[in-house]
Amino acid sequence: MGPSEKEIGESKVRIGILGTGTMASALAEAWTRAGHRVLVGGRSLDKAQAVAERLGDLVAAAVPAEVVRASDAVLVAVAWEGIDQVLALAGAAEGSFAGKAVIDCTNAVDYASGMLKPAVGSAAEHVAERAVGGHVVKALHLFAGTGWLSPAPAGQPERTVAICGDDAGALDTTAELIRDLGAVPAVIGGLEHARQLEDVAGFVMRLVAAGCNPVTAVPFVDLSHG
Repeated sequence: MGPSEKEIGESKVRIGILGTGTMASALAEAWTRAGHRVLVGGRSLDKAQAVAERLGDLVAAAVPAEVVRASDAVLVAVAWEGIDQVLALAGAAEGSFAGKAVIDCTNAVDYASGMLKPAVGSAAEHVAERAVGGHVVKALHLFAGTGWLSPAPAGQPERTVAICGDDAGALDTTAELIRDLGAVPAVIGGLEHARQLEDVAGFVMRLVAAGCNPVTAVPFVDLSHG
């Protein structure tokens, strides 16, 4: 079902999602709960249509090129191995992302070792090199997608989502969408910090594999005294 059959309509930010897996569908659902309309696409239109049909009238399905064309902000939520293919289908090299906020939540991590798969740089910088003219922001890769469908546990502080990017407007758009998820955005710098953020995902995975809660591995800092 394309956007002509299931209108995207107006929303605070027109959100496009490239990806049809757990992260993509969970964030699509969470953003619709905040009143956004979402357009979903991926390497399989059938899978995108299945996501849209399951989530209801606020989500529509389209091919990747149409997802990008019709959106103000585009979330890239695909497996590292498929990222070049979906970017190509979206027309990245032809400038389809130009001027748009491109939120990369890719986890390019080897799940056995916890090490990043890109030999140099980061997944976010890889996306930026291919999405000509797009304003890439690294964000939303640490928390499990389904976690955004439930409030933070009672007694725990709001979740903080560290983000980085080079374009102020794209950072503002990403921050707005993070607040709509019920979290607090924290800008840590330019896109050169993306590998640092991506390494944290591997660090968390290794701690979990060792049977430890990652929360206990980070020092508590009391900010109440300034």
